[in-house]
Amino acid sequence: MKRVLLKLSGEALAGDKKTGFDEATVKKVALQVKKLVDSDVQVGIVIGGGNFWRGRSSENIDRTKADQIGMLATVMNCIYVSEIFRSCGMMTNILTPFECGSMTKLFSKDRANKYFDRNMVVFFAGGTGHPYFSTDTATVLRAIEIEADAILLAKAVDGVYDSDPKINPNAVRYDEISIDDVIAQNLAVVDMTASILLRENKIPMYVFALNEEDSINKAISGKFNGTIVTV
Repeated sequence: MKRVLLKLSGEALAGDKKTGFDEATVKKVALQVKKLVDSDVQVGIVIGGGNFWRGRSSENIDRTKADQIGMLATVMNCIYVSEIFRSCGMMTNILTPFECGSMTKLFSKDRANKYFDRNMVVFFAGGTGHPYFSTDTATVLRAIEIEADAILLAKAVDGVYDSDPKINPNAVRYDEISIDDVIAQNLAVVDMTASILLRENKIPMYVFALNEEDSINKAISGKFNGTIVTV
């Protein structure tokens, strides 16, 4: 793989605290990504906002406004994680689909490619810039736009199961499953919009637990403990 899009769960970055950041967890991620960068793999990153805000759980706020708060949560996450990456010796830049003062640059494919050519890790913050689209959809959209070889989906759960393992202790994990079967069984690995985009654009996805030792590099190297979603 020459270029990958890594999706990080906001909740996973919070560690055991569930909200905010756990710096030790973020630094472990940074050191893994540095190994990829040092081996000439170009890395783009999307981060969810669930460690700060889950707008769909609010019944008292207009959905558009709730989603806008979520977009800003992802910007905060990317600024923080980007700085931890820099402290570990990487160059980074943050792109958003809307103007965000001097804190980020406006997204374009050309700008992203320019940063990749400079050996930077590129953070894609702010989702798609529109309400009703999740960071799952933003992940797949950016992966398509930057022509990523694969999506690495780092979650709190170690793969794709036939039912929710938090609810069903007998849930069975798939080692490999097609995106067609994910859609047919409504497994909700990513939301349906993202799943359809994956199927149409044929990008494989590796789903694994972020908190497992060296999980990101294992996904790249093939020593993989998780689920491969094939196309």
